[in-house]
This record gives sequence, C-alpha cells and structure tokens, in this order.
Amino acid sequence: MKRSLAIFVAALVGPALAAPAMAAPGGELGTMPKGSYACERPGDATGALGVRVPDEDFTVENGSAYITARGRGVYLLTGDRLVMTSGPFQGATYRRKSGGFLRRLAADGSETDLRCVLGVYNNFR
Repeated sequence: MKRSLAIFVAALVGPALAAPAMAAPGGELGTMPKGSYACERPGDATGALGVRVPDEDFTVENGSAYITARGRGVYLLTGDRLVMTSGPFQGATYRRKSGGFLRRLAADGSETDLRCVLGVYNNFR
C-alpha cells in the first residue's frame, strides 16, 4: 500500500518539478539597482532643468529594501512596475523606464511628472 501511494505521489509531483517556473503576474520579479534615487519634477526654460523634490528621495538597500529620511520599507518589482509595499512610501507606484530611471504613477495608472533617477557617486560630492 505504501509503495502504491509513493508511486501515485511521484506521478503527481514529478511533472510539476520538471516544469519551468512561471513568471509572476505582471512580469518577472526583480530588484532595483542599489543606490540613492533623487526625485524631481521638470523645470522650465527660465530656470532649472529639474526641480528637486527631496521628500520623495529614497535609497535602495539590499534585496527589496529601501530607506528614506522617514524610515525603512520594502518594495516589489514585477516587470516594469515598482510598488512600495511597506514603509513611508507604502502604496506609491512607479514605472521603470530604464535601469535606474523611474516615473511615478497616479492612482489611475497614468504617468505623473515626478521622476526619480539613480545617482552616481559624483552627484553627491
């Protein structure tokens, strides 16, 4: 009896283990490049090219963790969509335009004018 049960379980589980892992809904899971993301809104022709919004800045740490001046949190990146799932920015959603460039999304999913860009070492001297 035990042998029959083992064969039955192997027949059910075996194909599942051999099948490739499926992507999460919304795209593949990923992480953002580590570093500090500076956020800004577009300027105009009479002034600065961008208007900094330091309250929106954050730093990606290990794995899916981020930190701001107000505390720490966790994010989820699926495909090109980044969602802050906990912490001070909980609920904030961004579209990843390239490796270190994000555009904040409005509640309806449309892009806002807020952009966050991964800084390089020379930006912070």
